[in-house]
Amino acid sequence: MNHPFQSSNKDVAQRWSKWQPDAPQHDDGKQPDGQPERRKAGKHRRTVSLKDFDPSAKPFSLGDKLKDKAATESIAQELDTLQNLFYADKRYKLLVILQGTDTAGKDGTIRGVFGRMSALGVHAVGWSAPTEVERAHDYLWRIHQKVPGAGEITVFNRSHYEDVLVPAVNGWITPEQHHQRFGHINDFERMLTHTGTIVLKFMLHISADEQRERLQERLDDPAKHWKFSMSDIEARKQWSQYQKAYEMLLAATHTPWAPWTIVPANSKTHRNLMIATLVREVLAGLDLRYPPGDPALQKIRIE
Repeated sequence: MNHPFQSSNKDVAQRWSKWQPDAPQHDDGKQPDGQPERRKAGKHRRTVSLKDFDPSAKPFSLGDKLKDKAATESIAQELDTLQNLFYADKRYKLLVILQGTDTAGKDGTIRGVFGRMSALGVHAVGWSAPTEVERAHDYLWRIHQKVPGAGEITVFNRSHYEDVLVPAVNGWITPEQHHQRFGHINDFERMLTHTGTIVLKFMLHISADEQRERLQERLDDPAKHWKFSMSDIEARKQWSQYQKAYEMLLAATHTPWAPWTIVPANSKTHRNLMIATLVREVLAGLDLRYPPGDPALQKIRIE
């Protein structure tokens, strides 16, 4: 498999690398070939600080909101074509993970980036608290059942990373169990990669002020009340703890086989444009092809 996280577009590659947790800084500010360096497995940075990543930044913007929306729509149509080819090729599977705090825009990303694709080959999975049956198994049991098959694209709205966020913040697991889970997840994602799955992970990064505004919008608009839960308020009180938990998981699970991209997401328009651009880069770099035709079919004439 070609390296799925490299772009042949040097400008895109350089901008992409700056939004990954371990983007190294060279003296000239550039990577040797415009690509982010990949550290060895298990050699993650000791710390990642989300304060180093501005949630209001727009690194992929064309400079105008209308242009960004038009570009996203154009890329979404390209993705529809690429998804059709991806489905026919069937050499790969694509798992897209959207992870972020409440109101970070996971639902909006699915609509804005993946909404043009055929429902036959694209599946969205929303994860909530595990059921009693799911709790009776290991925490990755339910996840494994929903990963994509050959030729499929699966988008996770939240994911197995909830199991190193919520339990850790609330003290339901010990620090030792917390770090064990990081190892479990890295091994799980490596196994998926070895069996043909591309794991593309996006952390949707918003500010506390932006979250406050979005939560208030849900309260002010009766049509959005269904999106609101009192648990959102409780989780907001733990904002700093969740930010720390995200920093820990980004440092521990940003691997060569399943790297993270931090997406500045205060702007919904830019969020969609950035993710759409990077998904297109991954799919376009796979040398996708239709399976060879059957020569016997050339002799058939429909009467």
